[in-house]
Amino acid sequence: MSASAAAGRATRHWHRLDDGRVQCDVCPRGCRLHAGQRGLCFVRGAEDGAVKLFTYGRSSGFCIDPIEKKPLNHFLPGSAVLSFGTAGCNLACKFCQNWDMSKSREMDTLAERAGPQQLAAAAARLGCAAIAYTYNDPAVFLEYAIDVAEAARERGVRSVAVTAGYLCAQPRAELFAHMDAANIDLKGFSESFYRKVCGGALAPVLETLEYVRRETRVWLEVTTLLIPGLNDSDAEIEALCAWFAGHLGEQVPLHFTAFHPDWKMREVPPTPLATLQRARRIALRHGLRHVYTGNVPDPEGGSTWCAGCGVKLIGRLGYRITHWGLAGECCAECGAVCAGVFGPAPGQWGERRLPVRVQPGASAGP
Repeated sequence: MSASAAAGRATRHWHRLDDGRVQCDVCPRGCRLHAGQRGLCFVRGAEDGAVKLFTYGRSSGFCIDPIEKKPLNHFLPGSAVLSFGTAGCNLACKFCQNWDMSKSREMDTLAERAGPQQLAAAAARLGCAAIAYTYNDPAVFLEYAIDVAEAARERGVRSVAVTAGYLCAQPRAELFAHMDAANIDLKGFSESFYRKVCGGALAPVLETLEYVRRETRVWLEVTTLLIPGLNDSDAEIEALCAWFAGHLGEQVPLHFTAFHPDWKMREVPPTPLATLQRARRIALRHGLRHVYTGNVPDPEGGSTWCAGCGVKLIGRLGYRITHWGLAGECCAECGAVCAGVFGPAPGQWGERRLPVRVQPGASAGP
């Protein structure tokens, strides 16, 4: 189906302008649109005097992933999560590692169809603890994500937002009211990086992080992708960690992950492991308790350590759990509480990534 033939779905966050255009109010970009125009995200656009969503009920595919891949290390470790996304994004990151979906201008990218009840039923049937709104940003398919989350909650399935946090206040509150956990990208710690590399702004992301941490019960983890020569200097990492400790607190997990050359930044080299380990040491010096390295083999940086006595609480090799030292939510050695959402034992999903079909009666499988 072509973009022009896709049916639009009514949305909530927009208003009419005096000149006849409509303005989308989901994110700080505030796209002002004439009839027939799309916003930068390409999936929200003007139709019939309103802003509509053109990807409702359509996805680029569904997969069962380990929850650690989101990455979430303190939210039901070892469990399986049903992941899906749509097309489009409200940022323009030159390093995007899901660019084939997030930057897509083709609705034919959305080969799978599933309504909220179908998705929730599939997650429950397939033994998934949660549904993850990921690959592209749930901000741009807000209404679809919220409807799925409501259907999932009715079946005891939780919801996880993987987002850049580039949202205005009202849609931000609406989205996170329906989420149980979130991993929010803090892509760098300078306005110039956000403006030049991401096509956005840092301040709204910091507002989202503080809002989720202080105003909601959503379990929060944060990811920073370190890109050589762009956001990996000691000074920027020091500033990020100082802000993090002061505004989010020492218990929120922070993931430093490795960049690999992609999309418009294929000439930039991959992030060395030493860079991630350096960033982790800086964060620990600032008092952060749970700091991780990602996208690289690093058993120390991938494992969870007790903030009380220093023993290993959760050992990880990649996405596979190799050691479990928790008794409930407490260290089995010293009794210190480990911040997070934990079951009585780890899940056993492991490193698998399993494409699935979600339509009623369809069997799981690639």
